[in-house]
Amino acid sequence: MPDKKLLVSSAMLAFLTLASSQSAIADDAATEKCYGLVKAGMNDCATAVASCAGSSTKDKQADAYVFMPKGLCDKLVGGSLKALNNKE
Repeated sequence: MPDKKLLVSSAMLAFLTLASSQSAIADDAATEKCYGLVKAGMNDCATAVASCAGSSTKDKQADAYVFMPKGLCDKLVGGSLKALNNKE
């Protein structure tokens, strides 16, 4: 079944392309940082206590965020455009 091999190859290529373009997505003007939603180890960028993506140590860590399309974060329960430890 040659179509199966092509399908698997295409899926792998799509995954690798998306994984390598994370920084391009982060720089896009159509995205924003969304705090308060991140699962442990799933953050997009550094936190106050760790220097790399995927380093959050607990769910909903106050300074961990993910990039989302503008306007989506405010619509999600628990989502915030500011780090949750900021008291402004």
